Amino acid sequence: MSAISSPTVTLPATAHEPAVELPAIGQGTWHMGEGLAPRSDEVRALQHGLERGLTLIDTAEMYADGEAEAVVGEALLGRRDEAFLVSKVYPWNAGRDSAIAACEASLTRLGTDHLDLYLLHWPGSVPLEETLEAFERLREAGKIRRFGVSNFDVDEMAALCALPGGEACAVNQVLYHLGSRGIEHALLPWQRARAIPTMAYCPLAQAGQLRRELLTHPEVLEIASSLGITPTQLLLAWTIRPRGEGAPRDVIAIPKATRLEHVEQNARALEISLTEEALARLDAAFPAPARKTPLDIV
Repeated sequence: MSAISSPTVTLPATAHEPAVELPAIGQGTWHMGEGLAPRSDEVRALQHGLERGLTLIDTAEMYADGEAEAVVGEALLGRRDEAFLVSKVYPWNAGRDSAIAACEASLTRLGTDHLDLYLLHWPGSVPLEETLEAFERLREAGKIRRFGVSNFDVDEMAALCALPGGEACAVNQVLYHLGSRGIEHALLPWQRARAIPTMAYCPLAQAGQLRRELLTHPEVLEIASSLGITPTQLLLAWTIRPRGEGAPRDVIAIPKATRLEHVEQNARALEISLTEEALARLDAAFPAPARKTPLDIV
């Protein structure tokens, strides 16, 4: 393990926005606002993450029926300009008018006048043309800066980008961790060819394949111990690893943390550079699939 400059992922410039550099590790909020931890702890964790450079915060109208957005809004009170704020719209709220109303409701809960990125949470029955129209209206009104999607597989991404305006999709947020590598076969290469970064949810194997076995796997424990890091830090460093020497990073991990020590561990994972030996051992223990597999979704 060696210290490196804090790694970032670039969202390319659009016709209306300049390129932006984001930390390769942000903050997720799934399960916040549900009473699983004191609200004050959730707020403080997000604020501590901002202070440690985890400036991307991801949330959604779905999370705790909007309460997660309210937690984020409380955390950002008086410091909105410190965060790159992401939220997501339900597929059934993604119509040309309903998406406008859903976004405005999210903005109210978040206590802000704009989102830096607004995502369609997963593919639904509303035609993508309608959703794109709504996103463009929101952008023109200054309520969102960029749009993207979540839980889209390669065929769905291709259909989106074939539509007028669809090529401006900023990111695709999907489940991705060491034990769930299906996107490496087709989706990641497709997105890389078009400079569309990936946001990885559940990077600490909270869901998907091998979710119970991963953090206690002997190889994970041994490699983490040899590098002087925790298993969760190993998973985060693996998720955001550069794709070859000199290659830009294009995956942003968004783990959730409600305890300050976990926030601190996540932030320190930005300083970890995995050795070629460690990467090879992890590849051998958790190989990527040799064929396309169904997209892991939770």
